[in-house]
Amino acid sequence: MGTLFLGRQTCTCIYMEKLQLFEEKIFALLSEYAIDTSSRENEARLIAKKSVLMNHLYYDLGFKNRKEMHAFMTKHFPSLAAKKPKEKLWKKYLYDLIGEIAPACYECGDQDGCFKCTLV
Repeated sequence: MGTLFLGRQTCTCIYMEKLQLFEEKIFALLSEYAIDTSSRENEARLIAKKSVLMNHLYYDLGFKNRKEMHAFMTKHFPSLAAKKPKEKLWKKYLYDLIGEIAPACYECGDQDGCFKCTLV
């Protein structure tokens, strides 16, 4: 049987498609929990786009800390925020809910401290 070689461009395209799928899944999840149309159309879309980036989610959203992020999520997605375990990070929580591992988790230096991290 022959070997299938995926060149750099093909791999990049496949990776980008996977990121887009993650973004769509996060958006769909957040849409279910959005408190109103504005939260669904604006905040859910923004969070989904930022969730595929390689930094902590609170940082990529422009918050100073996780406490600010939690207040924001409580305002726009209150029932989802109420279900989130206190010690679990938001990005980890969202990706757990969609059954995926966030791309940033593979590069994260805090895997040992992450709440039930599936990569450890």
